[in-house]
Amino acid sequence: MTELTAVELEVFRHALAGIADEMGVALRRAAYSPNIKERADCSAAVFDADGEMVAQAEHIPVHLGAMPASVRAVLDTCGQLEPGQQVCVNDPYLGGTHLPDLTIVAAVGYDDQLLGYVANRAHHADVGGAAPGSMPASATEIAMEGVRIPPIRIADADGEREDVVRLIAANSRTPEERRGDLRAQFAANHVGVVRMRELAERMGAQRLREAMAAVCDYSDRRVRAAIRDIPDGCYRNEDVLEIGDGIPIRAAVTVSGDEVVVDFDGTAEQIPVNCNAVFAVTLSASMFVLRMLTDPDAPPNAGCYRALRVEAPAGTVVNPTFPAPTAAGNVETSQRIVDVLLGAFAQAIPGQVPAASQGTMNNLLIGGSDPAFSYYETLGGGEGGTPARPGMSGVHTGMTNTQNTPAEAVELDYPLRVWRYELRPSSGGAGRHPGGDGLVREIEALADCTLTIQSERREHAPPGARGGEPGEVGRNVLIRPDGTEEQLSAKGTWPLRRGDRVRIETPGGGSWGAPGDGR
Repeated sequence: MTELTAVELEVFRHALAGIADEMGVALRRAAYSPNIKERADCSAAVFDADGEMVAQAEHIPVHLGAMPASVRAVLDTCGQLEPGQQVCVNDPYLGGTHLPDLTIVAAVGYDDQLLGYVANRAHHADVGGAAPGSMPASATEIAMEGVRIPPIRIADADGEREDVVRLIAANSRTPEERRGDLRAQFAANHVGVVRMRELAERMGAQRLREAMAAVCDYSDRRVRAAIRDIPDGCYRNEDVLEIGDGIPIRAAVTVSGDEVVVDFDGTAEQIPVNCNAVFAVTLSASMFVLRMLTDPDAPPNAGCYRALRVEAPAGTVVNPTFPAPTAAGNVETSQRIVDVLLGAFAQAIPGQVPAASQGTMNNLLIGGSDPAFSYYETLGGGEGGTPARPGMSGVHTGMTNTQNTPAEAVELDYPLRVWRYELRPSSGGAGRHPGGDGLVREIEALADCTLTIQSERREHAPPGARGGEPGEVGRNVLIRPDGTEEQLSAKGTWPLRRGDRVRIETPGGGSWGAPGDGR
């Protein structure tokens, strides 16, 4: 193997990342659902021939950290793919995260050889299950959450397999939207395949393979160098999910030299509620924190995480066994894992760790059958204050990186009316660097339908750091046509009648530093 020069390394790393970026653009532009085309609830990445991630776009952290597990499950189940073949998977127990996230993996061939793989993941607004949006709060096992797809070939050199697409669409309340979003995923992979072949043509296939390995090695060196700056030791922290009297998540972070071990021993056993986070999600959250606190500018690939080992006892809420439901584990438990790990690292490097952000994705799902529709959105909130600046207001934080659905798009695509969409003043914690403010989103149902909310931080406020004050907790409110208000729980599924409104007030972020501390 000929060593790459520094210039070549930069050229290749940006070329590979550019492929993933362009895949994401194609996916959004071709998608049917507002959840993908407006909110950008999708991700894309590039892999080598062994299934190692070599580049990703800056999309959704919980998608990208877990996507290598999906690619590995595809290769373990189907073997090496032939150029032109594409495989779909969403099974959380075979590399997936939760059922709405469909991953499609495509093989890239060049000069009669396998060059690597491209993959993308998109959150589909409905894949069946007991409630529109496929996150029913009543789910006690995964069969209640929608259609579960093990790795299955969905396209080959002759095009898509209509029988598989038809099967997936038939299990959704909005089948034509599913067809459109699946074809957008095919289009994204097509862009990735074309660009990978062009890069091999321009640079040489062997040189490209060497570059993939070199870029990963480079990231490994950078992350390990940053870990060596963290004092050796074992740092422990815990927090709870807001279910019943609280479901504890405990973690011990051990730093030794240039390696980190995260151990979730002592975390609660899995529960018959859909807040179980499969191991791919737990690993993804741990990867996110490591990258955030070490060298976030290192090229994001498999090399960034060679220094990390994650241990999670089987049968717990951070590594459940089948058939535990998982829909909210991906979106809510992942956020709590991040908060727990940031709190642990704050004991080692207190001057570098921000206060807690809102700690939830505020999942809002509304859907019905007359007309058939499924609206899904996660809502931004307050970012925690950082050692360098105040937290931002009304943004997605932690394991999500989506955008909002504009009010105009909501009202165009669904029988809904947006009454309010604004910042929530003074909801961020006070302190030297205040936490950002949350949001207020109020939506009226224009037809009888079903509401599901999956949220956190409705009882326990996002904590501040270094003496900073916590952010405000969130609130979920149901408003009847006569103006009567009913406070809703953090998680639940309820019927909505025409004219009912739901108002979500999202949490603020915690503050970094005590009020009046100007140091």
